[in-house]
Order: sequence, then structure tokens, then C-alpha cells
Amino acid sequence: MNILVTGGAGFIGSHLTELLLDDGNSVVTLDDLSTGNLENLKNCFENPRFQAVEGSVLDQELVASLVEKSEIIYHLAASVGVALVVDNLSGTLENNVKGTETVIKQAHRMGGKKVIVASTSEVYGKSRNIPYREDGDLVLGPTSVGRWGYACSKMLDELLALAYFKEHDLPVVVLRFFNTVGPRQSGRYGMVLPRFVSQALQDMPITVHGDGTQSRCFTYVGDAVKAMVDIAGAPHAEGQVFNLGSEREITINQLASMVKETLHSRSAIVHVPYDTVFGPDFEDINRRVPDISKVRRFIEFQPDTEIRQVIQEVAASMATNG
Repeated sequence: MNILVTGGAGFIGSHLTELLLDDGNSVVTLDDLSTGNLENLKNCFENPRFQAVEGSVLDQELVASLVEKSEIIYHLAASVGVALVVDNLSGTLENNVKGTETVIKQAHRMGGKKVIVASTSEVYGKSRNIPYREDGDLVLGPTSVGRWGYACSKMLDELLALAYFKEHDLPVVVLRFFNTVGPRQSGRYGMVLPRFVSQALQDMPITVHGDGTQSRCFTYVGDAVKAMVDIAGAPHAEGQVFNLGSEREITINQLASMVKETLHSRSAIVHVPYDTVFGPDFEDINRRVPDISKVRRFIEFQPDTEIRQVIQEVAASMATNG
């Protein structure tokens, strides 16, 4: 099968590309390398069924030419990470909304190609209905707080994809990722686990933003990309939205302690106020837990990789790649 992965040089995209190639597919990645890195794809370049294209999902002609040759498109290209969003909100909105619009329109124009759209748990915003269900209300904060712009952009991506399904029978599937972690993830843009691991390996202070009582459910990237491949082939999944995440909840304080213990680090654990890192208008979410019963009705999904194993893999990757 010929498959296009936008954002394929990124963290999740590169792991997905490797899995698709291992399954015997031909894969083309499209990435502007603004946050992705071709080094993430180093294991793919010797495969004759692989091609990496440097370019933007905003380039309609380029996207059209790649979509035309593909049977399935995994659309992961987006601006991600709290720090990046806060620093460049206008770019985030443009990349996410216009990029998805370009991919969806070209998939429709080229005969109705299947599109797997990557969304995010951020769309749930400040909802207190935990665990989060795909049919639950989405509750965002005011437009004066920049982080909600990212959530809004991904909501628009979902709405556009689902509109094309309803109005044009375009086979789309929307996946809401919950804190995916693993090797190759960068800590530059606010991703907490690689930042903690990097600090621990250098015996630097492990910096927890806020009081650390906020909790998340971390999902191993290997579990996530397997689910992406499985859901693409699942009957009747088109036009559906699915949570993809672990149900194991852990506070950020617990994560910091686990990183320190697992890596036998001498790092101190320190707390830094949100406004020191992100400015005075930043809002965070206290809990974020997915309900994954829906996706389990369509595929076998067992996101049970232990977080200590993930920490060790992230550390080994950092030691190898510098």
C-alpha cells in the first residue's frame, strides 16, 4: 500500500513510518523540518520503499501530487507543544487549520482518499467530566489565553474532517492523543518527560512547573502507532473520533520522582511557577484522563507499557544520539 505521512520526520510520525515500512508498505513522508528532524528517520533511508520530501502541508500543489499517489494519508503535521504554541500562536493557528484544510481538500479532490487526522486531548480543555469521552462537551477558556488557540485549531481540524465525511463521504478517522511519550521526543517545546530525563541524566534540577499535583496519562509511542495502523483498517471506523491514551494516571511530582529513581540521578526536584515559564496568563489542566472504551470496540488496544520502561528507552536514546 502507498501511504503518505505528513509530519513524518517528527516524534510520532517517524515511529509510525518505521512500523508502516515493517508491514511492507511504501511510505512517503512530508515534513518542513521546523520541529521534525531527518535524523528521526535514519533507519528508513536504506529502505527502497521509503521517500522523504521536505516541504509544507500549506503547499497545495505539493500536497496534491503526494496525495494523488497515496492510498492512505496519516496527517500528523502540526505545531505542537505548549511552549511553541505560547511563543507563536499565529503560526500555530495557520499551520494547523490551513494545513489540515489543504490535506482534506486534496484527499477529496483525488477521489476520496482515506485520511487519519491526528488531534489532541487538548480539545477537552477545562472539562471536569473525567474520564473524557469522545461525545462529551469541550470546555475552553477565554481567547485572551493563548494555549486555548491550539485546542481551538485542533477542534476546527476535527470539524472540517467530519464535515467532509458527512457531506462528501470522505473516509476520515480522528484520533485524540493523550500525552504520547518515547524515544525521539524533544523537550524543547514543553514536553515534560524528555525534559525530566535530560535534566536527570545531567544531574541538573528536575524542574516541575506549578505545584506538580496535576496528573496525566502517558502513552508509549509504540502502543499509539500500532493503534493508528489498526484503526485505519478497522471496519466502520470512518467518521469516528477516538481517544488514544493510557488509563494509568500519574502526577507530575510522581513522574519526576520516578525519573530520578529510575536513572539513579542526583538531581534535586524543584518547582517553578507557571508564570515564570509561560507568562502571567497561562492556565493548566489539573487532570486529563481518557475513556478508551470506544476505541476498544473497534480494535485491540492495550496501552500497558510501563512508564519506567519508557523512561529507560528515552534515556538510552538520548545517550546514543547526544
